[in-house]
Amino acid sequence: MSEIKPFTLAIPQAQLDDLDARLDLARWPEKEPVDDWSQGTPLAVLQDLVGYWRKGYDWRRCEARLNGLGQYKTEIQGLDIHFLHVRSPRADAMPLVITHGWPGSVIEFMGVIEALTNPPAGELAFHVVAPSLPGFGFSGKPSETGWGVPKIAFAWAELMQRLGYNRWVAQGGDWGSAVTTAIGLIKPPGCLGIHLNMPIARPLPEDLANPSPAEQKALVALQHYQDWDSGYSKQQSTRPQTVGYGLVDSPVGLAGWIFEKMWAWTDNTGSPFDALSRDAILDNIMLYWLPGNGASAARLYWESFNAFAPVEIELPTAVSAYPREILPTPRKWAERSLKNLVHWGDMEKGGHFAAWEQPEAFVGELRTAFGKMV
Repeated sequence: MSEIKPFTLAIPQAQLDDLDARLDLARWPEKEPVDDWSQGTPLAVLQDLVGYWRKGYDWRRCEARLNGLGQYKTEIQGLDIHFLHVRSPRADAMPLVITHGWPGSVIEFMGVIEALTNPPAGELAFHVVAPSLPGFGFSGKPSETGWGVPKIAFAWAELMQRLGYNRWVAQGGDWGSAVTTAIGLIKPPGCLGIHLNMPIARPLPEDLANPSPAEQKALVALQHYQDWDSGYSKQQSTRPQTVGYGLVDSPVGLAGWIFEKMWAWTDNTGSPFDALSRDAILDNIMLYWLPGNGASAARLYWESFNAFAPVEIELPTAVSAYPREILPTPRKWAERSLKNLVHWGDMEKGGHFAAWEQPEAFVGELRTAFGKMV
């Protein structure tokens, strides 16, 4: 059961042909009666992306890149876990498990793996382990309930042990932040510390009386999220199976569902393409389309949406705060639960997808943060 098996992607051409046929036969709604994204992904913007998906996008390029990095699977607690494992040539490299979120995937880390594993002389190097969350990417889809954040945290600790790493660190944002926070809570043997780019914190009543500028920004963002940006999470945390039918059956529906978050959650000036390329966005969407995991990925919200709550962490912790994070967290709030905060980085640019949007700054933060823990 503990065997680690190499995994090679080789998507049958028939599956890609089926995607093309579905894109050709897409049934489109009418144009939205607004001139912005306030009702969701605009028709013209999505049609442009889908047109490129059909005529210009090359999945085999992405497939070859993933295969070239080194993909593996191992069964943990009855479920196949897919992961990238890229070892540094440096003997002193620090093992790092790095966890994505929704609607992301291991594609988020394509721009940082080389820099993390092959840094300039004198800089901290890492052996990178990037698992796909259960029900995401090419990991198995849980057939029973229970695969929530705590179980995933224990699974990641077991994965690092299987790989022979007895000293390691962990990083994450979005669901990766929840999982990494859970790792910090359970303090598995060998974990030296964690880094978060979306720390989990909440205001107290006294924070509302006379909020600082940072707190005011956070409160405004929280209200905006609750009023205008949280519909996806309510649906996925209550009825993931219902929304899953459309996400698994329709590539256009899946793209519209995910693409909106590329606009809403990145640091851009009006277009998602200010932050991410078409190829990068479609590479990520393909890791939902090809395995047909729109429903299984959504179920993590049903399992664990309440995991986004502050817990007291004593393990050394570092935070990088990006200005366009969905729910920015003032340091004051975070310090209440992060009892051993060794680094806090206020970043100049970037949003929710930190490694994807700002790879150079992200790598620099990890070197600085984990350099204080090893």
